[in-house]
Amino acid sequence: MEVIYPKACGIDVHKSFIVAVICDSTSVKPQYLRKRFSTFPNSLIEFRNWLLENGCQNVCMESTGKYYIPVYNALEGYISNVVVANPKWVRCIKGEKDDNKDAKWIADLFKLGIVRSSFIPTKDIRVLRELTRYLFKLTNMRSTEKNRFTNALTVGNCKLDMVFSDIFGKSSSAIINTILSQNDFEDKDILQNIDWRCKSSHEDILNAINGISFVSAQKQRMTVLLKHLDYLDKSIKEIREIIDALVKPYEGYIKFLCTIPGVDRKSAITIISEIGTDMKQFSSHYRLVSWAGLAPGCNESAGKKKSVKISRAGVYLKPALVEVAHAAVRNKKCIYYANKYTVLSKRRGKKRAIIAIARKILVAIYHMLSTGEVFNPSDLASVETSDKDRVKFTTNNFLQSTKQLFSLGLTQDEIVQLISSQNFNSTPIT
Repeated sequence: MEVIYPKACGIDVHKSFIVAVICDSTSVKPQYLRKRFSTFPNSLIEFRNWLLENGCQNVCMESTGKYYIPVYNALEGYISNVVVANPKWVRCIKGEKDDNKDAKWIADLFKLGIVRSSFIPTKDIRVLRELTRYLFKLTNMRSTEKNRFTNALTVGNCKLDMVFSDIFGKSSSAIINTILSQNDFEDKDILQNIDWRCKSSHEDILNAINGISFVSAQKQRMTVLLKHLDYLDKSIKEIREIIDALVKPYEGYIKFLCTIPGVDRKSAITIISEIGTDMKQFSSHYRLVSWAGLAPGCNESAGKKKSVKISRAGVYLKPALVEVAHAAVRNKKCIYYANKYTVLSKRRGKKRAIIAIARKILVAIYHMLSTGEVFNPSDLASVETSDKDRVKFTTNNFLQSTKQLFSLGLTQDEIVQLISSQNFNSTPIT
């Protein structure tokens, strides 16, 4: 195989140290230079200087948890080509594995150019990604605490969740505070907390709290839950303020993405934090949707296609796009995705159809950020599938339908007569 990088470095990354091997293939026989460094900042700077002294500008390491990030930060801006590879692409042979051999194996693979590089965005996008992911975690935590509080009400025979659509609303919260207080209360104390806009009747509300059986310890636990919810709300508000300050340079991109049906400001910020704004990182939209875990799987053996389920990639991007897809198929101003969803759901089911819509939205985002063109759904079909491919797919469908008609007993002449009886006014595809 051809040597792509005559001088390449492979790094075996650990928490407390790294092992680096420089492979010099400029001569007939490769020369290897190995050295071990600590992961303290000063030692990583020493490692960087060691690479520069040896004239090595091509470095490859595996993405070992978060341990690779300090190494990447030390090399960023000084080494021109830093590749972070998925461990499955640089996995060493079983039985021939230790720190030195791992680093040498990574260097040998990397110099041949057969190691796929993971997508590492710029520093500002990485910082924004940390905050949006933390906001996602806090939001999930708040939802979990709300469910836990609702279960606590049910355990105490309180059925406020049956008469209020939101038990954390104004009227319901005031009633709950009255119940959790250590003082005795009467029906009039409950009714005076009900807002005049409340749609539930007073009789239903009183029936929902009559017979409650909370002991003191249960009330204390529920009070702690409410305090935790208030803390989470405050933390979410602070994180959103920090995010709003960070995304000011990207306001144009955010407004641009919001022109897509189903995309709002929150989802646009999440999308930018995950994929950035420079689509040159991805060779095509096929690579992007595969990286996001929205592409059908490729699993074929002996001419038989097996499971084509999507991968587990895109842990944060995929849920955001699925949420956008659900909103897009309900958008009445632009029914492009709604029509696509209707056709796909009948043939493949609702869940697969939503994943397909999420993929189409990501393809649209890729081309919009690449070309700067506004969202134009009439052009999406020709971008995703060429006319030649559509003729091929339609021909295959026609042949499959013809076989079914033959199996039902129709003759060739009857099928030709059936086709001739139809009035086709559309122009042929050239």
